Amino acid sequence: MRIIAGRWRGRALQAPPGPSTRPTAERVRQALFDMLWHAPWGGRDLVEGAVVLDAFAGTGAFGLEALSRGAARATFLENDRAALAALRANLAALGAEARVLAVDARKPPRADAPCGLLFLDPPYGQDLTAAALPALERAGWVAPGAVACLELGKAEAPPALPGWDLLAERAHGAARMLVLRRGEEAAP
Repeated sequence: MRIIAGRWRGRALQAPPGPSTRPTAERVRQALFDMLWHAPWGGRDLVEGAVVLDAFAGTGAFGLEALSRGAARATFLENDRAALAALRANLAALGAEARVLAVDARKPPRADAPCGLLFLDPPYGQDLTAAALPALERAGWVAPGAVACLELGKAEAPPALPGWDLLAERAHGAARMLVLRRGEEAAP
């Protein structure tokens, strides 16, 4: 598994052993970032200079890809010990500065600043996004108009998320990516 583009292009990322962490395939990340940069609703400025949240971060591949492509800063939320070790090793290997919080994304601490670009890649089949995204909003992590990229299992039903508009949906192998935009009104 590697960073696909940007200043760390081609650099390898560590993943923890065992089945508890499921890193997103490179081709899925590539397809998502292509969408973010080239879709009519997207653009380079969606990533470049962005304040990013990578929830259920695992190896940190989404947030690190965003940093590699010019995001201003990133915060990673992860509560699995093996995944945290791999994430911290990946940050150190790249020389990346980022905030890592060892917390459950469904029970986040109060945010220092809202994020305009969010990645949520929870374990498949547990409906964790439906609880996490509203909790992140309540804790101040979601900026008005933020874009959230959700990875679900291909057979999973999309979560009901009032106040979020679906921008794109794509299936890639066992994964389904949803890209949503938060309405401009203040989050609850």
